[in-house]
Amino acid sequence: MQTFFLAPTGFNAGLTSVSLGAIRSLEQAGLRVGFLKPIAQGTHGDEAERSTHFAHAICRLNPPQPISMERVEHLLSQGQVDQLMEEVVSLYQQASQNVDVVIVEGLVPDQKQVFSTFLNTKIARNLQAQTVLVSSASGHSAAEIAEQLEMSIQAFGAQAVAGYILNHAPQGADRKQLAGEIQQVGSLKKAGLPLLGVIPHQPDLLAPRALDVARQLNARVLHAGQQSSRRVRSMVVTARTAPNIVSLLKPGALIITPGEREDVVMATSMAAMNGVPLAGLLLTCDSEPDPRIQQLCHQAFTGGLPVMATAMNTMDTSSALTAMSPQVPSDDLERMEKVIEHVAEHLDVSSLKERVGEPREIRLPPPAFRFQLMEKARKANKRIVLPEGNEPRTIQAAAICQEKGIARCVLLGNRAEILQVAEAQGVVLPASVEILDPNEIRGQYVDPMVELRKGKGLNAPMAQAQLEDTVVLGTMMLALNEVDGLVSGAVHTTANTIRPALQLIKTAPGSSIVSSVFFMLMPEQVYVYGDCAVNPDPTAEQLADIAIQSADSATAFGITPRVAMISYSTGSSGSGSDVEKVREATRIAREKRPDLLIDGPMQYDAASVESVGRQKAPDSQVAGRATVFVFPDLNTGNTTYKAVQRSANVVSVGPMLQGLRKPVNDLSRGALVDDIVYTIALTALQAEQQG
Repeated sequence: MQTFFLAPTGFNAGLTSVSLGAIRSLEQAGLRVGFLKPIAQGTHGDEAERSTHFAHAICRLNPPQPISMERVEHLLSQGQVDQLMEEVVSLYQQASQNVDVVIVEGLVPDQKQVFSTFLNTKIARNLQAQTVLVSSASGHSAAEIAEQLEMSIQAFGAQAVAGYILNHAPQGADRKQLAGEIQQVGSLKKAGLPLLGVIPHQPDLLAPRALDVARQLNARVLHAGQQSSRRVRSMVVTARTAPNIVSLLKPGALIITPGEREDVVMATSMAAMNGVPLAGLLLTCDSEPDPRIQQLCHQAFTGGLPVMATAMNTMDTSSALTAMSPQVPSDDLERMEKVIEHVAEHLDVSSLKERVGEPREIRLPPPAFRFQLMEKARKANKRIVLPEGNEPRTIQAAAICQEKGIARCVLLGNRAEILQVAEAQGVVLPASVEILDPNEIRGQYVDPMVELRKGKGLNAPMAQAQLEDTVVLGTMMLALNEVDGLVSGAVHTTANTIRPALQLIKTAPGSSIVSSVFFMLMPEQVYVYGDCAVNPDPTAEQLADIAIQSADSATAFGITPRVAMISYSTGSSGSGSDVEKVREATRIAREKRPDLLIDGPMQYDAASVESVGRQKAPDSQVAGRATVFVFPDLNTGNTTYKAVQRSANVVSVGPMLQGLRKPVNDLSRGALVDDIVYTIALTALQAEQQG
């Protein structure tokens, strides 16, 4: 097992972000990672240590609680350094259980605690760790960065340093050029120290929530609105009349104005009512608009717009907000997740992985699943049609997919309307995103659709009418091989998405049924659940096909399939028509695919919990180790997936449809933007495999 100790070379290196990003990056490489922050810093009272908190809340790890700074200072004052190291090693032993690699986060420099470098070197040596140095590239020349690195290498020992990471690099900085300039200095040239990542400064990751603004100012919240999700990307301090600030009323803008500036209040309210997601309205000078104006603005003041008030004047308010800490608040998991992803995206841990060697077992934890999914989708480079082209979440997802190269998205809808929605949402839609107006292209699909459905008596006027539905139109594009896949469902029902596919795409050769799977991103492993979205009460033969389809889907996405046929009884312990159906389905599936590990009937706990599996089905190769769970009917499957998703706070990706000749996938109408992005990536990968 390998241990990496992350140590800063100076102030403001962003050590917590880089440590958590390193965890994510190593997990994406399929490694089981442990984490330890041995000594707490910056905590008060019962406040949780931030790195440990985020490692648990976001990375789903269970790191031990660090030693308090008061305890450390007491031991150091008594000269009990060895006792302190014993306590650190004891914590390390807890963090290193059943993992391939441990990330240990060191102390950051602090003028009050001048012993940070001393303790960092001491801890790294006691844990026999390889040190990764973290430097801030913001405001420092290459020579200054090199000097900091040289001093740290001398402190830790050249043989014990595995590489270095540059954080807060200027956007657009050339990695090779920057590394070259640094490596030309002194002993670094001889050491050949690997550069493990250059993380560019991303201003959007610094955007606080309206909630954080209220906390910073101890402001009165007149209307909370969406204060937990609206982010401040710009501040508009009003010194001018309303017409002159209209151009500044953009998504993410925090409008700061005295309450008596009723023209500005009304302009802000009108922007909010027109759908512009402003960050909030902050009234200064302990003043509020006239009640009659408030009544006029009632719709905005009771919608999503956060409205706050402070007794400070406008200038002091602006100064206080400028002084806000860039640290991510402990309850802002959404922002920290984006920070971690950003860091992981710009790290190259291949040399660290080489030091770790091969993991003790092949695993596919959620970060590795998502990473592989995105990487494979990029390589596939597929064209995916999105029939709900004017839907805000779909537009955001298309922009993300285009920027990250996940897929080439085609939005169906009126161009002017789509661009207007994008602007209102603050989305910069890349010019390369294709927009097709259904009214301009519909006519060319009438004859091909009549030909496809001639056996069902479809004529041209009927086809013309059906093609008014953009899902039908997108499905025809797929049927004619003009696109590689289709994703819909943000505003359409599952039936609306699937029906045209069954009529125009048809089932794949060898498939007797169309079914679905969800990928359940459990903390340790991704599971496959089928069928939780399509078939209400499949027969034994259909259930066997669902099991085989689900196993093949698992294999396609890098998950070793061990299929459990779920029932309320395990083995031969129970009877009844429902159990008999599952037993028969298991027999049929095994007969059709003897190469697969399939067992059932089996209770969920026997399938998923190793100790229960050994007790209830000691001879089974699936019990306690299942990765694919096939439910007997839709009622059981849908209920189970939602119960697990909500109660265990598990991310689910899907449903992904299986058994169609070409990939069509359905979304939940409550889908988040990230859900849509993942579904587009799934669809692209399906298209690659089917092609």
